[in-house]
Amino acid sequence: MPVFDFSNTPDEKKDAVCTYETFHSNESVPSAEHPIMVLDNTKKQWKHHSSGVFTNPIKRTSFAFDEEEGTISADIIRIDARFTSLLRWLGENHINVRLSGENNEEGYAVYKIREIAFGGGTKLSAEDGFLQFMIERLLASSAPTEEIDEDEQEEEGDDMKLTSLQSITDFMTCAGRTLPDNIRLWARRNLAVARSNEVSPEERRHAQRALSIMMNIQWKSNYFEAIDPQEARRILDEELYGMERVKQRIIETIIQINRTHTLPAYGLLLVGPAGTGKSQIAYAVARILKLPWTTLDMSSINDPEQLTGSSRVYANAKPGIIMDAFSMAGESSLVFIINELDKAASGKGNGNPADVLLTLLDNLGFTDNYMECMIPTVGVYPIATANDKENISAPLMSRFAVIDIPDYTSEEKKVIFSKFALPKVLKRMSLRKEECIITPEALDAVIEKYKNTSRIRDLEQAAEHIAANALYQIEADHVTSVTFDAKMVRNLLG
Repeated sequence: MPVFDFSNTPDEKKDAVCTYETFHSNESVPSAEHPIMVLDNTKKQWKHHSSGVFTNPIKRTSFAFDEEEGTISADIIRIDARFTSLLRWLGENHINVRLSGENNEEGYAVYKIREIAFGGGTKLSAEDGFLQFMIERLLASSAPTEEIDEDEQEEEGDDMKLTSLQSITDFMTCAGRTLPDNIRLWARRNLAVARSNEVSPEERRHAQRALSIMMNIQWKSNYFEAIDPQEARRILDEELYGMERVKQRIIETIIQINRTHTLPAYGLLLVGPAGTGKSQIAYAVARILKLPWTTLDMSSINDPEQLTGSSRVYANAKPGIIMDAFSMAGESSLVFIINELDKAASGKGNGNPADVLLTLLDNLGFTDNYMECMIPTVGVYPIATANDKENISAPLMSRFAVIDIPDYTSEEKKVIFSKFALPKVLKRMSLRKEECIITPEALDAVIEKYKNTSRIRDLEQAAEHIAANALYQIEADHVTSVTFDAKMVRNLLG
C-alpha cells in the first residue's frame, strides 16, 4: 500500500503511517454516495467547497485545509484505487486545489477536485484543464487489478490533447496501472527516447508523436454493458424491412453479449449482391452497440503497409489506417466495418492485406509498425461485407459468423419502396406525402422496372427521381400535388 510522502525530507525517527485504504470502483460519475475519496472530519465538519493541498508533514496521508483559523490537516481514510497516483502527483507538486464534498457518518466525501491558481483563492488555474482531463480519463477507466507499487510509477476535459512531453509525462504518472501493462512499459521506453540527446531529432520526433497518439486513446477493458434487446429490435425494424433471419441472428448476438458482458469472439460477415443493404445493416449494429465505427474499404487497399503503418526509419513514416481509426475514435472499443472483404486478398507486390486482417480479427492484439507496440483489440467488433464469399480465404471466413442477405420478392420491394424509400426521400425534400401520390399501377410499374435486380439502392434512386419531378412540377407549374400513374412512371424512369 503506497504512502504519500510529499515532504522530501528524511525522517529516520518516524515510521511511515498509511491512514487510508483503497477501494475498487467503476463508477463513472462521482457523488457523495460514490466519492473519489473520504477525509476524516472528526476535528471539524468541512465546508462544501474547501481549499488546500495534499501534504504529508508527519508521514501521514492527509489534506491540509486552508481555514480562517489557519491550516488544519485531516487524514485520508479511503481512496478510489484509480486515483492514488493522481493524488500523489498533486501532493508532490504542491498543487492548490478546491475540493467539493459532503459530510456524512463516514467522513468528508469528496466528489470533485479543481485546481486553483494560488493559495486559497477561488480563481481557477489554467492547468485545471489538464486536471479535469485526467479525472475524466480515470473515471472512464476500470479499477486496477492490483495495488500500485511504490516503485511503479463541471468542466469538460476531453477536448484536451496530450502533445507536449510534460503533459504526456504527467498523464502517465497519474494514470498509473489504469493503463494496460504493455502500453505503460512501451510509453516509458518511448518517453526515454523522446528525451534522449543520444538519438537523432527525427527519432525523438517520432517517439513523441507515437506517445501523443497512444496516450490520447482511452484504453478500455473488455467489459461490455448490457444492451436492451427491445431497443435493438426497434432500431433494426426502423432501418430494415423484412430480413427476419438477419435480425434474429443480430438479436442472438445481443443476448450473448448481455450474458457474458464481452463482445463475441466472432464478427459478422454479411454476404449478398451489391445494393442489398449490407452496409445499412452494419451501421445499424454499430448504432445498437453504441460504439464509434470506422470503415476499411478493402478494394482500395493494395499494400499491407496501408494497414500496418510504416517503420520509423523513414522520415515520412506514419501509423497505418487501423491505428488511425483508434486515434480518431479516441478509444479502443469500436466497430470495424470492413467493406468488400472478398477483395482483401488482391494485394499487389508487398504482401497480402488479408494476412494483416487476421491479426486484427484474432483479438490477440495488433501491431502497428510505426507504434512498435501490441495494441489490445478485445474491444474491437468487426462487421464485414462481401459480394461473393467464394473469394474469401478459409482463415478469414473462420473469423466470422456468416449471414447471407436474401433477395427480395416483388411484394417485399413494393413495401420497401412505398414504406421506406419514398417516405425517406419526401422527408429529405420537405415534401408532404399528399404532394407526391403514387397510384397502385404506378407502384407496379416501378417494381416491373427493377424486377431483375436485387439492389435496394435502385429503388431508392427511383424514389428520388419521382419525388424530384413532383417538386419541380409543384414549383414550376404551381400545382398543389402530383399523382403519378403507370405511364408517367415509365416515361420518367425510361
